[in-house]
Amino acid sequence: MKKNRVRMGIDGLDEMMDGGLIEGSICSIIGTYGTGKTTFALQFAYDGLKNNETVVYISLEEKKESIYEKIEDRGFELEKYRDLTLFVIKLDPTDFNLSINSIRNELPELIYEIGAKRVIVDPISLFEGLFNDESQRRLEMFRLVEILRDLKSTVLMTSEHNRNDAYASRYGLIEYLADTVVVLKYIRPDDLAEVHTAVEVVKMRSSNHSREIKPYEIEEDEINIYFEASVF
Repeated sequence: MKKNRVRMGIDGLDEMMDGGLIEGSICSIIGTYGTGKTTFALQFAYDGLKNNETVVYISLEEKKESIYEKIEDRGFELEKYRDLTLFVIKLDPTDFNLSINSIRNELPELIYEIGAKRVIVDPISLFEGLFNDESQRRLEMFRLVEILRDLKSTVLMTSEHNRNDAYASRYGLIEYLADTVVVLKYIRPDDLAEVHTAVEVVKMRSSNHSREIKPYEIEEDEINIYFEASVF
């Protein structure tokens, strides 16, 4: 049975994922600072808006206005969608009780009521960091993922990578819970002449996907993934 696809809106990456994410699935983008995790998430959001889909963008790091500025800086039409089909929500990860209550109760209700087709959590690692106890962190992440699955939205979460492993998230959880894992990283040649950014689709449940590592560049108004090229 052919599965419905939700495009990331990034040429090259969609081809690497056999046409895009599977509708209703959860994707994690893992990467170090400066690799463009938020830019990838914004592109995913804007592709949905252009297709007349409602998008919820949950920011745990940057202020609401900062996200709107990033959207405008990339040349995306903001006023056409703001608070109509695009809803940006800023959560304060320093307020433990408020953040937990919002994510457990208020956000799922909002997502359901407005019929959001795409949901972005940027970055999920700040939510994970609310819990000092590893078993509690794991439990809360399982709960969150199950809530999001029940809503039938296609979900994208960004995460910082583990300092000791470029393929692992900061807390080593989301890559096991997500259906698709995309890793953004720096490639440093032995001669150190030039540093490249590269993308790899590490995992994709119930779908074929490319296992190659592809170079990419972030331009002012688009992300260029060089699908025909190789970093090696």
